[in-house]
Amino acid sequence: MHHRTIRTSRITRAIAIMAAGAALLSGCAATASADGGADASSAPATELRLGYFANVTHAPALVGLEEAFFADALGDTKLSTEVFNAGPAAVEALSAGAIDAAYIGPNPAINTFVKSGGESAVIVAGAASGGAALVVRDGIDEPADLAGTTLATPQLGNTQDVALRTWLAEEGFATDTTGGGEVQITPTENAQTLTLFQQGQLDGAWLPEPWVSRLVLEGGAHVLVDEAELWPDGDFPTTVLLVSKTFLDEHPETVRALVEGHAEAVRFLADEPQRAAADLNAKLAADTGKPLDDAVLARALEHVRFTVDPVAGAFEEVLANGVAAGTAKDGSIDGLFALGILNEVLEGRGEPAVSAAGLGTD
Repeated sequence: MHHRTIRTSRITRAIAIMAAGAALLSGCAATASADGGADASSAPATELRLGYFANVTHAPALVGLEEAFFADALGDTKLSTEVFNAGPAAVEALSAGAIDAAYIGPNPAINTFVKSGGESAVIVAGAASGGAALVVRDGIDEPADLAGTTLATPQLGNTQDVALRTWLAEEGFATDTTGGGEVQITPTENAQTLTLFQQGQLDGAWLPEPWVSRLVLEGGAHVLVDEAELWPDGDFPTTVLLVSKTFLDEHPETVRALVEGHAEAVRFLADEPQRAAADLNAKLAADTGKPLDDAVLARALEHVRFTVDPVAGAFEEVLANGVAAGTAKDGSIDGLFALGILNEVLEGRGEPAVSAAGLGTD
């Protein structure tokens, strides 16, 4: 505060000392929380706003909500949620301050980090690997058959959109981000993709589960490319847990509670698969108005691995693919991961730590 009149030098010195002390404490608090570690001086948030998709690849979020793992861990902090169709929309909400954290694909997470110079958000945990594929209509049996076709993805620049553009380029097809090229790519909401495919207005789509399984079992599609076949050991990031950097800095205790609930949901999915599947379908029904058929859910779950490991070692390639596809800006992703809280939680549970692969703290 600027004082126009200072009556004594003693008051001046006192104010200066108080200001310096406050600045020092503020700097210490920022330093303590910047790497994702706990900061005892930061109070829990009154509310945590969490985004996710009504997809099987977001099962830790769905099961965590259905089983109240998040609510139990958060205690007095209110939890509110919002459902999105794809990552770019969730990132837009995060950047606008409408949500504090989101389950999201790696490409939108990278994009917001690069565009903000590392200031917007950080990945605090992995959630899922696998569970994405290119499914097509009858008559398309090899890549050459795709010439002149129209394919869908959930949203321009989302993780499956980049995967499709990358694969098509490797197969020699030209595409662009406006729907032109030898293969036209039309970003379409997932439920609408199923309807359009059933009506014969789309030739195929690169989608996450359960939409792959729905197009196969309900639309008569077949898998042309399982994305797992394109990565070493079939391991690639599909979903991660992204948190606003400002929210992490201000409320590390709340983020720790979120991560604890998340880790419990991932454990539950592994240890109690039947009950977890029932919870997952109940939450999908609540969010979409209709549960999945048992056969669809079973097929979808066979193709997804739930893990707190974000598979950080794949992210440099994910970034390069997005840049080549024209949906991402090149830049540094050093600092994208803040896994300190997660590894503290894992240590307390007697589970092995996960790596940031040199792209942040672990």
